Amino acid sequence: MSIPCTDRYDLPLSTASARAAERYQAGVDLLLSLWPGTAEALDEAIAADPDFALALAARARLQLLDNQAGAARETIARAQRLVERRGTERERSHVEVVRRLIAGEAAQALQGALEHAERWPCDILILGLPLGAFGLLAFSGRADHDQARVDLCERHARHFAADDWWFLTYRGWAHGENGDVVHGRALAERALELRRHNVNATHALTHVLHESGDNQAAQALIADWLPEYPRHGILHGHIAWHGALIALERGDSQGALALYQRYVAPAASTAGPLNRVSDNASFLWRLELYGHEVPTTLWQATAASADGLFQQPGLAFADVHMALIAAATGDRLAVEARVAGLESRLRDGVLPAGPVVPLLCRALLAFAEENYLACARLLEPLRADVARIGGSGAQREVIEDTLLVALLRGGEHVKAAALLDERLHRRPSQRDRRWQASLAL
Repeated sequence: MSIPCTDRYDLPLSTASARAAERYQAGVDLLLSLWPGTAEALDEAIAADPDFALALAARARLQLLDNQAGAARETIARAQRLVERRGTERERSHVEVVRRLIAGEAAQALQGALEHAERWPCDILILGLPLGAFGLLAFSGRADHDQARVDLCERHARHFAADDWWFLTYRGWAHGENGDVVHGRALAERALELRRHNVNATHALTHVLHESGDNQAAQALIADWLPEYPRHGILHGHIAWHGALIALERGDSQGALALYQRYVAPAASTAGPLNRVSDNASFLWRLELYGHEVPTTLWQATAASADGLFQQPGLAFADVHMALIAAATGDRLAVEARVAGLESRLRDGVLPAGPVVPLLCRALLAFAEENYLACARLLEPLRADVARIGGSGAQREVIEDTLLVALLRGGEHVKAAALLDERLHRRPSQRDRRWQASLAL
């Protein structure tokens, strides 16, 4: 009699092959730590059992992450056919949630993932979908997605062991992004101790250190850990992006540019489209905001790299960064076209993040055209809604930085001073102190 296969949470797997089950679990761990080798492990699982639907579903998710949408659709369709024939109720639900994700049915995928987690909270490939900076909650259009992630983690915390590296990673991320930086840091540090080759834990820790203003610890973490992460890893450039931001915080524009050009710039990047667009656009925009010259060639390379990406409006985080690139390169028509598309979706009721998205695009164009007071007037009432575009606090901070510089350049020094005071009460910042000192002159 064959022994039923299970995953590491003792959830049954519809495969009779111990080899397939073992390679599937290895692939899941690599996928959820974003470590190279995931495709090979999952392919080995599928080779051991070509009818193993969950291995195919995980492979489809990886294909989506690798920007292979067509392949992902084909793979998940195959998984769906198989799971209907020989899968359990959990596996059918699992595959359906992944299918909705790949089909771009984000709201339905989120609802499905939350319902699935109520019944099978330890099915971590599904529980993980709403979590993270680019997860379904972040891109749901909700302004309270940081709190929603904390609530989701705490709701299911009792199901996970205290030394579960995966759950510690995302619980730490959730608390750090939601303002509890002490708890978030402790959880992320423990996750990294338990699984060193876990870029998501390093990423979570880097963000929580940013939110607490501990740039010295963040710089040491990146310098110590990044050389271990294979250069082709999907978040390699993004971790380096954090290092470049730390250099900018210190006022070291040359050091920041060196990191950027070595790891983040389009010619060097190994990131997926969304990180590539957002990391390049926001770094160069920040560089100019902070008073440093940006060679035109860098903006041109970023614009060329983004050409053809995210052409249809609707993914708010991408929309804002695509507008940022167009504004910085003087392409007013591209910004206006994106705004028109966003406003059309808004009228049709299919823009989850709402009016904040076209308004942010308009504000960025006003700033690029040196209409600083118009930019500030647009941004000031939007501050509470910027979270609706998704991403992390560190990524969205470029919007608040733009508002601050617009106030400074527009002569609104009282408002700028109040904003700086608010920021400095939230966390220490060498850059904010320099701005504050300039106002006192």
